[in-house]
Amino acid sequence: MKHHGSGSFCGRTRREFLWEAGGGFGAVGLSALLGDAFFARQAVAADGKSAYANPMTPRKPHTLPKARSVIYLFMYGGPSQVDTFDHKPKLYPLDGKTIAVKTFGRGGHKNVGRVVGPKWQFKPYGQSGKMVSDLFPHLGRCADDIAFVHSMYAESPIHGSGLLMMNSGRLLSGSPCLGSWVSYGLGSENENFPGFVVMLDKTGGPINGPKNWSCGYMPAAYQGVVIRADGTPIHDLDLPPGMSREAQRGLLDRLREKNEAHMAGHSDNSELAARIASYELAYRMQQHAPEAVDLSKESPTTRDLYGLDQPQTADFGRKCLLARRLVERGVRCIQIYSGGAHNDDNWDAHSDIVKNHTKHAGNTDKPIAGLIRDLKQRGLLDSTLIIWGGEFGRQPTAEYAQGTGRDHNAYGFTMWLAGGGIPGGVSLGQTDEMGNFAVEDRLHVRRIHATVLHQLGLDPNKLSFFHGGLDQRLVGVEGAEPIDQLIA
Repeated sequence: MKHHGSGSFCGRTRREFLWEAGGGFGAVGLSALLGDAFFARQAVAADGKSAYANPMTPRKPHTLPKARSVIYLFMYGGPSQVDTFDHKPKLYPLDGKTIAVKTFGRGGHKNVGRVVGPKWQFKPYGQSGKMVSDLFPHLGRCADDIAFVHSMYAESPIHGSGLLMMNSGRLLSGSPCLGSWVSYGLGSENENFPGFVVMLDKTGGPINGPKNWSCGYMPAAYQGVVIRADGTPIHDLDLPPGMSREAQRGLLDRLREKNEAHMAGHSDNSELAARIASYELAYRMQQHAPEAVDLSKESPTTRDLYGLDQPQTADFGRKCLLARRLVERGVRCIQIYSGGAHNDDNWDAHSDIVKNHTKHAGNTDKPIAGLIRDLKQRGLLDSTLIIWGGEFGRQPTAEYAQGTGRDHNAYGFTMWLAGGGIPGGVSLGQTDEMGNFAVEDRLHVRRIHATVLHQLGLDPNKLSFFHGGLDQRLVGVEGAEPIDQLIA
């Protein structure tokens, strides 16, 4: 399968045109010397088949998958690792003291800082004895199902580029995000829903907006579709006023005929193929999406599990419950954001860590634990990979002269994974005794991306998309390996 980005010369960029022309001149001779290897680089989908006719057609993975779906719980703003899951007992007695410590956040590089000791106590949970903050009593009881990675690091301590790195593996916009790569590699198991769904915080979306769930240079069919967990699930999906479903079907059939006739002479027009598929998907979703978001038939026990009847947890609980329902319906990737556009509405605790994290942990702790338990009791946790994390962590020192706020920290922070074949009750990697720098088993975010693709049966170093003269990959052209300790 050969995909192309937008171009300016015969539908190609100059680099792509020269690359293809150069390859064409010597293709006969090279094919004899290199065999299938020369042309195999074009078969970039998991099964090597063309996805132009219907980009979301289910495709075979590279290897036997351990997971079928991904739920990415994005804590926008940057939760503090030393106040949540990375227990640092030596920080408590240093609270309020100014010490020599190197930090790098939005305030730049600093060599001294006033320590803000952890504001919550930790206690051991489960057979693993994992130390978890009192902020997360419900998740603490799920510790034996979770693999905690305490040695994450990234390049940028700035929200915009940090979000792009976490979502797309790049600091700059324009590249496909994780959900797009998953949809591209595997297609969708349900023709009535998109392969990649996004749910935003009730207070708004994160900085960068749609760039965080963009398909980049891939066909439009692979971009994330924003839905809501109540009311009208998708904007502009209802029938236009005065139009019957039969009339709409006739209009779409006629439009499809015209588009397919045009595409017959432009076989590489992936954008048109994606547009045809998107029209058909929208038509089917008009009928099936309302049923998927109808939570009224869920039992009182299930509603209580997610905290749907409690004001603090109801909103995020509905999103987590809907994620389970979408997994049941074959959606490949669901991303849920905790945290909206403004600092008070996300995890970006620059002035008051207690007020900020009490609010956001309280909104999410019970719903996320409910999601893990619900998937587990339904036999879905083994096939559903859950990821939790923000765009970075926070520093052990205060940002301002007064207050308990912490600046951004991309040099050492915590993420965790559960389900999808990932072993539970595991703690991997360490930060220093201050929780400031990752010092043991340091892991870049691309290693998380590689692990997710691997669990889905996709080889992170083979799944590629030809664009700009390169075989582009989620893990970069240089590649990245899955985290060995998590793929047993």
